[in-house]
Amino acid sequence: MSLHNGTWNKVSKGCWEIRGKTVGIVGYGHIGSQLSVLAESMGMSVIYYDVLNLMALGTARQVGSLDDLLSVRTLSVCMCGAPETKNLNQYERVAQMRNGSYLINNSRGSVVDISALIEAMKGGKIAGAALDVYPNEPAGNGDYFTNDLNLWTEGAPKAPESHPTPHIGGSNRRGPECDLVSRSVKRWCDMSTRGTTLEQSNAGSQSAVIDVG
Repeated sequence: MSLHNGTWNKVSKGCWEIRGKTVGIVGYGHIGSQLSVLAESMGMSVIYYDVLNLMALGTARQVGSLDDLLSVRTLSVCMCGAPETKNLNQYERVAQMRNGSYLINNSRGSVVDISALIEAMKGGKIAGAALDVYPNEPAGNGDYFTNDLNLWTEGAPKAPESHPTPHIGGSNRRGPECDLVSRSVKRWCDMSTRGTTLEQSNAGSQSAVIDVG
């Protein structure tokens, strides 16, 4: 932001070479496994934890428990939101994390106890956190991200160690195009297997029984 204000401030404080470092990934589904590939392509070692025994991509290595990941410098949370994953990273686990580590949450807002994370950043335990998801999020764009949604809201963005973004991890210019493609494929499959022509651009909204056997 300094260059936006016309200030040249070339310093290396807080900058780290990621090649040769290890990233821990919590949840090795679609997002976690792709992050694994990207991290390895940049020279990082990857260890991951998942409740399922999943085949690793590249040279990634699965560990037996979530606690086995807490010694890494960078921890990325990529798991689904469910009752059993709520506040999975709570005070006790944040306290076990390596001093000066970084946490990235691009899964669900309920998985990380953000109040605990803010306190850990204030105390210097956590060097930085990138947050893209939150327990409660505004229904639309505007000045709605306040303490009325989450009691800690006004503290998180003001913490210099935090990098909050408004749930844009899956937002890009190709996103709508991919959605259109998937919808088109689904409509074609519906028409070819069940005879449903609903939403077809070249057919009326009607159904017919087709024997595809």
